[in-house]
Amino acid sequence: MKARRTVAALALITAGSFILGHEGKVLSGKEPATKFQADPFWPKPLPDGWLTGSVGGDCVDSKDHVFIMSRSADADNYSQVEKDVEKPAPPVIEFDPEGNVVNSWGDPKVVPSGIHDCYFDHEGNIWISGNADGIAQKYTHDGSKLLLQIGTKGKFDTSDGTLKGSPLNASHTMLNRPTSFAEDPATGDIYIADGYGNRRVVVFDHKGNYIRQFGRQATKEETEAGVGGVFQQYVHCLLLSNDGLLYVADREGRRIQVFDKMGNFKKNIFLKRRRSDLPGHGTPFAMAFSRDKGQKYMYVADGVDEIIWTLDRETGETIGTGFGRRGHMPGEFYVHSMAINSKGDIFIGEGLGRRVQKFKAVGN
Repeated sequence: MKARRTVAALALITAGSFILGHEGKVLSGKEPATKFQADPFWPKPLPDGWLTGSVGGDCVDSKDHVFIMSRSADADNYSQVEKDVEKPAPPVIEFDPEGNVVNSWGDPKVVPSGIHDCYFDHEGNIWISGNADGIAQKYTHDGSKLLLQIGTKGKFDTSDGTLKGSPLNASHTMLNRPTSFAEDPATGDIYIADGYGNRRVVVFDHKGNYIRQFGRQATKEETEAGVGGVFQQYVHCLLLSNDGLLYVADREGRRIQVFDKMGNFKKNIFLKRRRSDLPGHGTPFAMAFSRDKGQKYMYVADGVDEIIWTLDRETGETIGTGFGRRGHMPGEFYVHSMAINSKGDIFIGEGLGRRVQKFKAVGN
């Protein structure tokens, strides 16, 4: 009976199957290499009456432990009943591969406001950003020590230094609502998507010294023409591939822009829509590379159509019909962030859903 319940509860969601229901016409394509299965029993129940806020980001370390960034400090994340009954979860929660909580940490007064994403560098340190703050922080793996902070908490790279000021897109020491990170392991240089306020990718060395930047606000005409190196609104996330290409999600520009490490524009990648009758391109919120050495595939989360696409990384071609749909049941989501472990399992962090879900890679 238990086995039957488990099988019945597991939502088999394949990147190569059609998405059925009332969504309308769905795009088809050749079968991708991997299918994914939602695991409704991961993670295990949280301890001590914890309740997560919006999950701003998630990342996976070298031991396949999953870390989520909970916006527990943001008052508007909880209803009054929740505040009366539950306990806000710590800002950073660490799960082992089985989904058990093994560590938690973070002072809400110290970590970035609007905690947004996390990233592990080659030394195993964790970087954290915040889209309602002007700082990027690097902590030891267990969060016991703040190793480096770029920017000043509550100060922004704007005309008056406040959140309401006009973005300057210029400071060598300050940020403006940063979102995401990537590291060049050969040099230790850290690439920061800066982000919600500014419209740039800015590069610092491992000590936090400014090196260079690229990007500016795009005009509507530039976005429509596919001009590279300009961003329509949120520079939402970025990835650095093993072959030295930087993939940047120009979210409201509805494209992924590809650069070399110096910021020279190479090409655009456009996503399909869930329904073939919808206009325009999909909206990239989060990205992850497949774990083979060549990183043949790139998984891209569309946070408007609520679907995960598989792309051929080299050509940018969309493979298959994607998986997922909007909702709160197992296998459904409101995606904000995405991470992948060494087995190819995908973990989706949800802002609106205030949770993390595991999608197990089950082969083709």
